[in-house]
Amino acid sequence: MEYKEVSLPAVKSIALVAHDNKKQDLLAWCKKHRNDLQQHTLFATGTTGALIEKETALPINKLISGPLGGDQQIGALITEGKVDMLIFFWDPFEPMPHDPDVKALLRIAAVWNIPVACNQSSADFMVVSPLFNRESTHAVPDYDAYIAKRSSASR
Repeated sequence: MEYKEVSLPAVKSIALVAHDNKKQDLLAWCKKHRNDLQQHTLFATGTTGALIEKETALPINKLISGPLGGDQQIGALITEGKVDMLIFFWDPFEPMPHDPDVKALLRIAAVWNIPVACNQSSADFMVVSPLFNRESTHAVPDYDAYIAKRSSASR
């Protein structure tokens, strides 16, 4: 796979996701970092987004519930370059009926090389990073080069 450098803007698009047993943890984290988060564009799966918006008054672009496809919606936004970071408080002790969707979301985040935090400590580190509020660059798959290579190989 070939890669290209892309710019991450100073104002990030951040996806917020939490399993049921972790929703209160994510809510507490959002309250703690409300001032930092309000400068960015926020996306969340349905129930999590409604909870965060109600309790923090942060504007949230709410998608559908994770088990109904919200995780996949976030994955699609990542591949389109519309989500720059993923804060995903998942529950390692509770099996989820939509585990394949969760694994797919984490895989897409890794493929597209976006910052991912899976717990409060790593999310805290991301927010205090000097890169959180400024422009930076990172490498992402060069999809155009991938398609060109595949089409020339099939001739």
